[in-house]
This record gives sequence, C-alpha cells and structure tokens, in this order.
Amino acid sequence: MRGFLVHTIQNENFLVLPQKCLYWENQKTLLLSDLHLGKSGHFRKNGIGIPQNIFKEDMQQLLSLIQYFKPKYVLIIGDFFHSHANKEHDFFLSWRKDIAYVNFQLVLGNHDVLNEQWYRDAGISLYEEKLMLNQFCFMHDADISALPGNSYTFCGHIHPAVKLSGAGKQSLTLPCFYFSKYHAILPAFGNFTGTHIISPKKNDSVYIIAEKKVMKIM
Repeated sequence: MRGFLVHTIQNENFLVLPQKCLYWENQKTLLLSDLHLGKSGHFRKNGIGIPQNIFKEDMQQLLSLIQYFKPKYVLIIGDFFHSHANKEHDFFLSWRKDIAYVNFQLVLGNHDVLNEQWYRDAGISLYEEKLMLNQFCFMHDADISALPGNSYTFCGHIHPAVKLSGAGKQSLTLPCFYFSKYHAILPAFGNFTGTHIISPKKNDSVYIIAEKKVMKIM
C-alpha cells in the first residue's frame, strides 16, 4: 500500500489512505463514510443514464482494501447506501457472501433507509445514533457545538473538500480528511458524491487526496 500517511490521535495510529478512508491499526478496523451504494442505480431507475461502472469501481476498491488489510471490522459512519433497494443492493448481497468473515458495522446516516431485516440479512450490525469504542465516538452527522467532552468524535456526512488556488484565477477542489482537536470528518468514499468546501482553523490538520496520494497541507 503506497501513498498513505499516519495521523495519531490519543496515542492511536490511523493510516490516512488515498482511497478516502482510515485504517485503525490497533483495532484492525477499516473506517469509512458516505459510500452511497446504489445511488447510480437509483438514478438509472428514474431514467437518468448513470454508468453502472461507478458502483462497480467503489465495490472493487472496498474489496481490494479488505484483501490488503484483512480487517476484523469494517466500520461505516453513515450513508452506506443511498436509497431504497435496487439491483445494486442485490449485487451487494452477493458480494457480501464472499467476505462473510468480516464484521460490518454501520452507524446509520440519513440515506440509510432500508428496513432492518435487509441489514440483518446482509450481516451488518446497526447503530442508530452513535457507536462508542474506547475513547472514540463515531457519528454520521455530529453537532460540533455539542461534542462529547471526554471522547474524540469521527463523523462524515458533509463530504469535506478544500479549494486550492493557483496562479491567476486557477483553482482546484479536492476531497480531504479534516482533523480538529476534538473531532474528525472523513471524505466520501463513494465516487458518485459531491463535496462541501470547509474552512479549517489555524491548529487543525488537513490531508488532501490527489493523484492517488495523501498530502498534508495543514
């Protein structure tokens, strides 16, 4: 695995990966957010010709990460799926059987609207609002003004990005990982998602993803 950096939080190492996810070494956990699986199928179902290869590329990337790191857990911080069931959800169920040995955990996001039985059939453990693991809290959409004072919070939801300006009027918007003193925001893992430009503060840490590499800019 190339192109990653290491970010340490409360003496725990997290690999910051160019595939837009984290690997928590001590817990053998792959940590990601906002895959929005089934989104392209949802658009096609409504007559909009989005190529299916977008979904397949996301699934292949996730599989490659699982094969490389051999995690005990895959923890998704919300919006694993995008909408109600479609053919891409059926493909996921078949795909899941090949890696049944991996524990999938999902903190529900606003797009995770499938019924609970579907998740159980897929072998996914559900958490409605948050999941606490040691000193860390995992939530989909964290209220920054009301973060738990005795823990560090990981969240997703906003698909963070930064806008870099060059010579003249040139600019480039890139997905990023954002780490403040009390919380972190993960980029969207899925390729068929938008971004939201953030405004980091002086002592925050920001890692951008560009050309299959992670680079720290703050």
